[in-house]
Amino acid sequence: MSLEERTTLAASFKSKGNAAYSTKKFDVAARLYTLAIDASPKPEPVYYSNRAACYVNMTPPKHDLVVQDCDEALKLDPNYVKALNRRAMALEGLHRYLEALRDFTAATILDKFTNQNAAQSVERVLKKLTGEKSAEILAKREPRLPSFTFISAYFAAFRPRALPDVGENPTTGDSTLVLALQALAAEDYPHAVSFVNEALAQDLSSDLHTAEALNLRGTFKFLTGDVEGAKADLQESIRLVPSFTQSLVKVASVHMEQGNPTLAFECFDAAIRANPDDPDIYYHRGQVLFIMSEFGDAAENYMKSTELDDTFVFSHIQLAVAQYKGGNLANSMATFRRTLKAFPTRSEPQNYYGELLLDQQRFADAVEKFDRAVELEKLKTPPNVLPLVNKGLALYQWKQDVGAAERCCNEALRLDPECEAAVATLAQLSLQQGKIEKAVEMFARQAELARSEPELASALTYQYVSDLPLFLAVCDRSFALLSPWVPLFSLSGIHDADLLQASSAQLEFMKNYPEMAAELRTMAQNMA
Repeated sequence: MSLEERTTLAASFKSKGNAAYSTKKFDVAARLYTLAIDASPKPEPVYYSNRAACYVNMTPPKHDLVVQDCDEALKLDPNYVKALNRRAMALEGLHRYLEALRDFTAATILDKFTNQNAAQSVERVLKKLTGEKSAEILAKREPRLPSFTFISAYFAAFRPRALPDVGENPTTGDSTLVLALQALAAEDYPHAVSFVNEALAQDLSSDLHTAEALNLRGTFKFLTGDVEGAKADLQESIRLVPSFTQSLVKVASVHMEQGNPTLAFECFDAAIRANPDDPDIYYHRGQVLFIMSEFGDAAENYMKSTELDDTFVFSHIQLAVAQYKGGNLANSMATFRRTLKAFPTRSEPQNYYGELLLDQQRFADAVEKFDRAVELEKLKTPPNVLPLVNKGLALYQWKQDVGAAERCCNEALRLDPECEAAVATLAQLSLQQGKIEKAVEMFARQAELARSEPELASALTYQYVSDLPLFLAVCDRSFALLSPWVPLFSLSGIHDADLLQASSAQLEFMKNYPEMAAELRTMAQNMA
């Protein structure tokens, strides 16, 4: 047959295949497309893509064959969006999520972000990918403490308590427990962990002392991401001493970590029945309500906490934050000013007031507060470095001074090498300068530092995310991936369409479609 006759015959087989496909005779259609492929004098991408569509719709779908046919179609036409989407769906069906994400990303970008189905597919696959990767990483990871900044912020959210009375003749376990609590007070967290583990392996003299030790060990398990282990220790602590309100409050935090606010509030109710005058209960219940965006109720709990004990700085700070988030700007500013006056030597009111000012774009005032917080932290060893990170963000937003922002974050990492907030911010700043490989490297470091599965999934999202609207939504989250149980008011963030280039999936796209790089940059600028 001549080339023309072969071309005509192939087109005829394709037409018959289309007719069979339209009547859902997918086996017949696939055979007809195969005949079209064999008859055609030159490979045609549409024949492979159409046959792949048949394999997609078979019961069960033949995902491997879909991938093979789409591979052939894309060799012939790399811009064939239908083939990209079909291969992506097949890869998703094969649980090859990273490859599926890359294909959906390419399809989304080639369609110039106009295809909502592709964008939704990116989000769906991304969630599967990060969930799978998070579980895989955590299963292999040895438990380890998070950064000093994280731990100190967590424990600062609880009022200091007196050491347990071990009497004149303490047991070895009692003495070791006291050493653990003394190390905790000195912010020597590794020794606190070591001592409390030893104490529980020794001869503690009473249920009260055992409950205290279980409370501390459970807290450290929670901080290392061992949520189930934390729950077991804290519940055993409560069984031994049912009125141990701090263990009840911390079990509530475990329930919130597991997404169960109902059980969390049951724990708060039990704690109030045991000791209605414990101000910590109301502070932490306020934190849960704050997370749930119940700002009015949160403010009431913070006020109750301060009525019972007005010496705890974080109740005042969080009250001001809840008032601000609830739209009561005047009350919030007044509360912050009173707090600054009442706690002149504490850095926290300066830092969080600075964040409020930054949210109002009062940049000079915000930087002044962050500087004051930094100076106050220098008096401590080691210092909390969050004010340094916030200062860097403020300088970036105010003057677009990337260099100054990076210097602040690098100084923070020098003081606390595992500061998650500094790592996350440096990753974002790298994007602003087009340092994509560096940004991905920093996102990977952020994933290494993540404490729990939700935090790890969030960090991996930054690393893998590809769709621009989705990425901007992700960036609305706080850079400081801290526990919900510490005072947190991070309103600042970097919002720039250059974040389009942020992910490893997009790096792959740039390699495969270099001719579109300039067009994408233009699109990003137009969307800014």
